[in-house]
Amino acid sequence: MRNLWRWLTVVVAVIVTTSLATACHAQKVKESTSYVSSTTPTIFFHGWGSSYRAEQQMTHYTKDHGVTNTIVRANVAKNGKVTWQGNIKRGTKNPIIEVNLANNKSTNLGEKSISDGYSKSSNYVFDVLAATQKKFGFTKVNIVAHSMGNLQVYYYLRNHGADPKLPQIQKLVDIAGHWNGLEVEKGANKVTLNPKTGEPSQQLPEYAGLITLRNTFPQQIKVLNIYGNLEDGSNSDGTVPNVSSKSLRWLLNNRAKSYQELEIKGKMGQHSKLHKNKQVDRALVKFIWEK
Repeated sequence: MRNLWRWLTVVVAVIVTTSLATACHAQKVKESTSYVSSTTPTIFFHGWGSSYRAEQQMTHYTKDHGVTNTIVRANVAKNGKVTWQGNIKRGTKNPIIEVNLANNKSTNLGEKSISDGYSKSSNYVFDVLAATQKKFGFTKVNIVAHSMGNLQVYYYLRNHGADPKLPQIQKLVDIAGHWNGLEVEKGANKVTLNPKTGEPSQQLPEYAGLITLRNTFPQQIKVLNIYGNLEDGSNSDGTVPNVSSKSLRWLLNNRAKSYQELEIKGKMGQHSKLHKNKQVDRALVKFIWEK
């Protein structure tokens, strides 16, 4: 009798395990068929003082939900040279590139102005996109950026957005962007937005440096602007005032193919927690890949 019970226990365990595995596989198949199957890569840029590790919550979420099976890394040396970890085969579905900057505090460059600093720092975005095109032949890309990465991308667009020889950005997810200042910057917390147009009452230097984008922002780009609100009365994510993040709307001047904002409320809306937030993961996956 004891052997019989042991045998039955083993059989039940096998059945349960098989059922769970089958259900999990079926769920992944269902999820994967909900997403576009594109060869366009999505490139992730991290923030100040950070690394590719800050991107992995988001990139692993996409892989776990059947969006892609391919995640590679672009390691960028201080001189801009890009070396690759991993390979993207021709025809790969929805490949992802994690950017890892050796010079991860590149906006502290001792330039004459904040705008000049971001402009020089944006060369790393140029280096990555040029290297991506050279190695894999991609002519279109999507981009996800957090914090400083947003300013690097937008200054890249200011400097090179009209160059048809470079990969053209299709979808752009901005997370915790501080286009019109950080809380620690003088005047940032005094800025207000026109309730009708979204125009900021004051342009801080990094914002003023991007003002030409009102006439040059590439019109094929769809934008999702994600920002956090701690709901503690600060109207910020603890680092970036909400008005700074929302100043992007006026800067784009209705030139983007589409523009959306997503506010993440509560403690998980904190600046550095936004790239560790499942709500953000779901939003960017839906925006970039959902059919």
